[in-house]
Amino acid sequence: NIDVESECRRIEPWERRYEELVSFVEEFGNAKVPRQFPPKPSLGMWVCTQRQNYKKYSKGHSSSKIIADRVLLLNKIGFEWNSFNQ
Repeated sequence: NIDVESECRRIEPWERRYEELVSFVEEFGNAKVPRQFPPKPSLGMWVCTQRQNYKKYSKGHSSSKIIADRVLLLNKIGFEWNSFNQ
């Protein structure tokens, strides 16, 4: 179905990764994605990037690429803002 395919392409990369993270939380019961996660290698790197962006955001850096709405979404699913032993 062409309409479904074009709609899927419209999903922004951030939202796509967020959906993957939600699926991870549903499967594993937490948002502690290892940096190297073979089933979805890009998800672990994305999580790492969100933490880095949040640090900048919380310090008021204009270079942060995260916005308050995204922070709220991540908090809603129990996102771990601090790194842990991966």
